[in-house]
Amino acid sequence: MDIGVGFGKYGFLAREFLEIWSDWENYLNWKRRIDGIEIFEKYLTPVHKFIYDNIYIGNAIDILPNLNIKYDLILLIDVLEHFEYDEGIKLLKLCNQRGRNIIISTPINIGKKGEAFGNPYEVHKFQWTSRHFKKFKNSFFVPNDLSLICYIGEDANSVKKHVKKFNIKTKIKECFPFITPLYRNLKKLFHFS
Repeated sequence: MDIGVGFGKYGFLAREFLEIWSDWENYLNWKRRIDGIEIFEKYLTPVHKFIYDNIYIGNAIDILPNLNIKYDLILLIDVLEHFEYDEGIKLLKLCNQRGRNIIISTPINIGKKGEAFGNPYEVHKFQWTSRHFKKFKNSFFVPNDLSLICYIGEDANSVKKHVKKFNIKTKIKECFPFITPLYRNLKKLFHFS
């Protein structure tokens, strides 16, 4: 579930990586359900109808209680800052009920943003920080300079291990840039994978 589909980029990426790259022979024969919620209907284009199985129009707080499905993952990417604190917590609780896992990303500095593209819902209302997520169990934060990224859910511990492993590899590559080409050359030389 992609809440606040906007331009549709996360639905598009999910469809590409979950469907196309995993099963090229069945191109366009979607096997995974990707739904979205969008409060501002004017954002929707024919691309959205192609990518998403269902797009529900309206406020996620009103829509989620009426859905009889539990999603593996709910995305709240650049959405939470458009809610006041109490509404945002209500939305997070609903997401926790309707999804096994939630990925939240909100700007570290929301600045002053008003209506944009004729959309009154683009207004930034609340600056979220890590302390606002403490009441949610099974959660962790992904380090990022621009966004507060929080993962909440049943798979938090295993995902956290993968994120840490990725971060360690990235740091090693940054600190020792010569290691990657050296490793590739050794791999070719000794034919190991």
